[in-house]
Amino acid sequence: MDRNNLIGFILIFAILGGSFYLMKPSQEEIKKEQQLQDSIKRVKEGVVVTKDSTRITSPAEAVADSVLAKQPFGVASVGTEQVITLQNERIAVNLSSKGGRVKSVELKEEKNYDDSKLILFDGDNNRFGLEFNVPGKAVKTNDLYFQPQGSSFTVSGEESKSVTMRLSYSADQYIDYIYTLAGNDYNLKLDIRTVGLNDLIDVKNKSLLLNWETTLTQKERNVKSEREKSAIFFRDVEGEVDHLSETSDEKETVENKLSWIAYKQHFFSTVLTSKEGLSNVNLNSVFLNEQGLVKTYQTTADLAYTGQKENQYGFSFFFGPNKYKTLKAEGNDFDKIINMGWGPMGWINKFITVPIFDFLDGFHMGYGIVILILTLFLKFIMFPLTFKSYQSMAKMRVLKPQLDEIKEKVGEDNPMLLQQEQMKLYKQAGVNPLGGCLPLLLQMPFTLAFFFFFPNLFELRGESFLWIKDLSTYDAPITFANIPVINVDHISLMCVLMTLTTLLTTWYNNATSGAANNQMKYIGYIMPLVFFFVLNSFPAGLNYYYFLSAVLTFLTQVIIRQFIDDDKILAKIEEKKSKPQAEKKKSSFQKKMEDMMRAQQAAQQNKKN
Repeated sequence: MDRNNLIGFILIFAILGGSFYLMKPSQEEIKKEQQLQDSIKRVKEGVVVTKDSTRITSPAEAVADSVLAKQPFGVASVGTEQVITLQNERIAVNLSSKGGRVKSVELKEEKNYDDSKLILFDGDNNRFGLEFNVPGKAVKTNDLYFQPQGSSFTVSGEESKSVTMRLSYSADQYIDYIYTLAGNDYNLKLDIRTVGLNDLIDVKNKSLLLNWETTLTQKERNVKSEREKSAIFFRDVEGEVDHLSETSDEKETVENKLSWIAYKQHFFSTVLTSKEGLSNVNLNSVFLNEQGLVKTYQTTADLAYTGQKENQYGFSFFFGPNKYKTLKAEGNDFDKIINMGWGPMGWINKFITVPIFDFLDGFHMGYGIVILILTLFLKFIMFPLTFKSYQSMAKMRVLKPQLDEIKEKVGEDNPMLLQQEQMKLYKQAGVNPLGGCLPLLLQMPFTLAFFFFFPNLFELRGESFLWIKDLSTYDAPITFANIPVINVDHISLMCVLMTLTTLLTTWYNNATSGAANNQMKYIGYIMPLVFFFVLNSFPAGLNYYYFLSAVLTFLTQVIIRQFIDDDKILAKIEEKKSKPQAEKKKSSFQKKMEDMMRAQQAAQQNKKN
């Protein structure tokens, strides 16, 4: 390479290097170019960036949001859930801005069977809202976002506070849910106000639809029993209280206006009371067999809508235990949520058992001792009837040889004559063959009354006694894999003790009464075994009462047996038979019995002829 070529190459490289340096873009020009390239890239991908937000929105989303904002309550269709907590000494209520509804309720003084917090419901397990039509849209407030007008608070004593959840259509058109909580109370007041919606809501039916749905979660150890003691209860404005089936799915349309509806779950209830009343109510209760779930309840009802500028509806929620004293104090027939039994059994529980139990409970003794004293008291009251029953059975016992003689003499082929001769003997001896049964029958309503009382007695929930951890459910010291045929997976020790004591009492009765060796004799042994399988899953408190009752019955029989002398009773009967008796006026029952016997005897004679 010659000198001139070398100089030429050097000059070319110098010119190129200088041009690159002198023409290099500034940092600002680089930034602008980068923004331009990014913009070109987003356009190619079909994505734009809004001016006031860093959120990337597709053109389709931007158009959809614009359309949504123009729809009725469209702005409220999207949002972020906010939770407001209202608390007092007894309950903690979480309100959700989504739907403006009660999201969850905790009963502070109670626990679940596993000692966890007792939450009546939580999250989407409770849905509550209004449904109505506006031009071009069906509105469901439960799916819309309310704006809280206030913050969380805690009240106590006589203090009360309120918070408002507002669903806005415009500045002067909205729906308010006003929640008020007072101290030391199970009630949450709810006032619903519609303002300025008179020209917006379609009022062809002149009503708004209230929709309330709740799913109950397990709170007791025996979920099967919990399902069978849970139901929707309701009271109409006339004061009649009724309920759906506790043991099966059921739907019902109630024609009368209702003052309250209770979602009852064995030991706890949520009761919605309406000041104006609920019309055209549809109730639905569905069993849930999934683990940890009890039932699903649903209610739809009409709220009268007048079309005025402002409408107001007064409600109140009761979140609390099914404790008889608590519900009775609430008034409005809330206490009828608790099943005390029908007819005489309900009267016995309400007017005798409950007052006695409350009196004993006032001494703050253990509930095992309270049940013992209650059983002793009732046995003491019933002792005169029991003693009379055993006297009648003793008379029948000493007459048995004479009855056997009549049976041998007359024979079994003439039952009517045999019955006449036996009745003649009873009359001469002054013995009523039903005398031993009637006193026991009079005691039967008390025995059955406790069958309803103890399984529904809230006070026993979580209370321990001896080896029993919870008197409100079965004790199960022995558990095993479920036996499908009899559906048993445990053995209740208290139920075993009750069964053994009943069998002992049956054996003693047969031994002391000289019962004949027939089928009736063995029924007394079979029935306690049958009841064992029936009562094995019932509350330990109920089986404990039946055990105490069986023990006291056995001891009473043994003691009375010592004071009853069969020889003296027989001597008195024979003396009475030997004395001539004036003809007594027969009762209408005796006349009917004799007429019936004569008619049957005549029919048999005609058949033989």
